[in-house]
Amino acid sequence: MIGPSAGPLRILHLEDSDLDAELIEAELENLGHPVVIERVITRAEFAAAAMPGRHDVILADYALPTFDGVSALGIAREQCPETPFIFCSGTLGEDVAVEAIKNGATDYVTKQRLDRMTRTIVRALAEARSRADKVAAEAALKALNDTLEARIAERTRELAASNIALQDQIVERERAEDALRLSQRLEAVGQLTSGVAHDFNNLLTVIAGNIEFLERVVTDERSKRRLDLMRGAAARGANLTAQLLAFSRRQRLVPTPVGLNRTVVSMRDLLQSSIGGAIQIETTLQDGLWPALVDATQIELVILNLAINARDAMAVGGRLTIETANVTVRDRPTRPERPQPGEYVMIAVSDTGTGMAPEVLARVFEPFFTTKVVGKGSGLGLAQVYGFVKQSGGGIRIDTAPGEGTSIKVYLPRVEGAEDGGAVAAGPVDCARTHPPGSAPALLVVDDDAGVREVTATRLSEAGYAVREAASGLQALAALEADPCVDLVVLDFAMPGMNGAETATEIRKRWPAIPVLFVTGFADTAALAEAGMGGADAVVLKPYRDGELERKVAVALETRPPPGLRLVSDRTRGA
Repeated sequence: MIGPSAGPLRILHLEDSDLDAELIEAELENLGHPVVIERVITRAEFAAAAMPGRHDVILADYALPTFDGVSALGIAREQCPETPFIFCSGTLGEDVAVEAIKNGATDYVTKQRLDRMTRTIVRALAEARSRADKVAAEAALKALNDTLEARIAERTRELAASNIALQDQIVERERAEDALRLSQRLEAVGQLTSGVAHDFNNLLTVIAGNIEFLERVVTDERSKRRLDLMRGAAARGANLTAQLLAFSRRQRLVPTPVGLNRTVVSMRDLLQSSIGGAIQIETTLQDGLWPALVDATQIELVILNLAINARDAMAVGGRLTIETANVTVRDRPTRPERPQPGEYVMIAVSDTGTGMAPEVLARVFEPFFTTKVVGKGSGLGLAQVYGFVKQSGGGIRIDTAPGEGTSIKVYLPRVEGAEDGGAVAAGPVDCARTHPPGSAPALLVVDDDAGVREVTATRLSEAGYAVREAASGLQALAALEADPCVDLVVLDFAMPGMNGAETATEIRKRWPAIPVLFVTGFADTAALAEAGMGGADAVVLKPYRDGELERKVAVALETRPPPGLRLVSDRTRGA
């Protein structure tokens, strides 16, 4: 292939001599390729023919009558600079030829050596193709360079966006890991404190019970004063374990619909007297507030606790704000104390005090952690609030900064539609032959701690009841299988093996007419619910308060079926 295409080689020939033109055309036949020649003589003809892309080669004589090759070269360089220009002249000297090439001619051939014509044209075409390829490559490179900056910028933006997304993921993962570690730490501390509180309550029960027994026989005033001190210490220990159980979510709650607006209004005088006259109390209560499903007594303690903490953060007076609102939480929690997505009744207690540093905020819910001086706080206030709120199914959010005050938002579940329990089919069983009417009520006391069991049995025996004892859930079931005509089971919750809830569930299945009263230092609400227990009168907290055990036993016995009539269920309550 000679030309740039498969077609004939297109030549523009500037020649005034017919003979020389014929000789040159004859020589071009040696190319072995079809040739189309357009011959011109005058300047005007040449200027009209020398157009870009019209010819593959220009052959020009150097000396013409009215025109010269140098002028032709100038026209060609201006109008079609990419077309190879070859001089073919009989008068062209060596110096002139060199000068012509310097001015832009591709090559030259003398008419005396036309045999060089074919080689010269082939070489010129090859050089033209090379120049065209180079120009195309340079254009492509320029286009690439022109778009390179834009592509680099786009890629840089993509990498920056990916980097930001990766950093966000890393931050989110670190936040989730921190929340998990905090949750695990609080859970571990909660399990430890609940176990300690249970054992401590058992000890306090023995101590308080024996103090009560000793008071009946001690007569001198000095000994009585000592017993009073001991009773006070036992009471303080009981309050401490109650706070620990609140943190570990093992306290007994009785959730009921509570209007928090009314609660706040009714507590205003109490709050003002508790925080002092130097602090101003403001309330922002939302109209149409949803009722909250919480323990009414405990939520009052939570509000009071938060208000006292706020007072302690405002050393020289300030403003305490209590706010209520209906809130819908949509975001997943980033800390374990925050609420899950859902609808809540929010109550916020805000102060204008010192605020909290980040390192304090990170540990604020840990029991016994406090920034107050010795004797000014136990470090259980917010831990107790945390346990109550989480056990109630809500969450907490703390917004604070050093020097900017603190706002503690408590999210409590709103009241939803009540669910019906399953119906119970029953039939009569007569126990009159073994326990005739008028005999003392028969009680079964079940506790794995011998000391606690002895105190409980003694108090109930002195109250006029016929008491039997069992040291475990299995022993209790065996005793009932031997004699099911028991009027009441007084049952410890935390026992090795079969715990109180499991024992109560089994009693309900086999002997549904026998009421069960829990006596415990802590109780798992979910387990109690599964056991069918509910209401404050169904649980006695250890250590016993004055007369509480006897009073709740009497209440439980009042609700039992008449003597001689027991109810046997064909099935348990609907799941």
